Amino acid sequence: MDVLKTAWLGALVVVLAGCEGARPPDVTVLDNPGAVSVRGEVWADNWFAFYLGEELIIEDSTPVTTERSFNAEAFVFNADYPMQFNFVVRDFKENDTGLEYIGARNQQMGDGGFIAQFTGNLSGEAIAASSGDWRCLVVHEAPLDRSCEDAESPVAGVAPCAFDVTPEPVGWRTVGFDDSAWPAATEFSVAAVRPKGGYDAIKWRGDARLIWSADLETHNTVLCRLTVAKPQ
Repeated sequence: MDVLKTAWLGALVVVLAGCEGARPPDVTVLDNPGAVSVRGEVWADNWFAFYLGEELIIEDSTPVTTERSFNAEAFVFNADYPMQFNFVVRDFKENDTGLEYIGARNQQMGDGGFIAQFTGNLSGEAIAASSGDWRCLVVHEAPLDRSCEDAESPVAGVAPCAFDVTPEPVGWRTVGFDDSAWPAATEFSVAAVRPKGGYDAIKWRGDARLIWSADLETHNTVLCRLTVAKPQ
């Protein structure tokens, strides 16, 4: 009876632990200059690099070359207003065809997704969150013809697997850069992005939305930016 009771209690502990949700990510703390201590939390499918203006603050700890690299990052840094938040976000692709699992039965276009929120590290007050207010520019699009997904031997740059690469605009990370011609970010539902692998480890605020450019599948590398003015 004691053995059975012990086994039952052990199983209960496992179940209860599973109900607590995913383990929150470790917090990376940076000692960069700035009067305001900011906590950032980001989930990306598959990879991101975050810049405060021109300064690289953090890169996704899982390389973009890793298939199914779904994870969240939490970090603390210092900043001054106006805060210029810049992201490079990338979906996994094997090459410039924009495909993954090339040659396998599940050869396909991957799909991206990205969400971020920023709060005062000491005050807990909301500073910014990803939404349709952000501006996002596509700099790698592939395939341009979606029938590439079904090609037996897809080759980047050979029909139907053409691709388009746009150089990063000069000075796009600066506060004064004119992004008025950039498209607004597109907000996507959880059902459309199907986030996993760390997404549930973060308690997302209601104003934090999953965003990308207009096409989750063919837009593989996207630049996103937001200028945060000092609160009145």
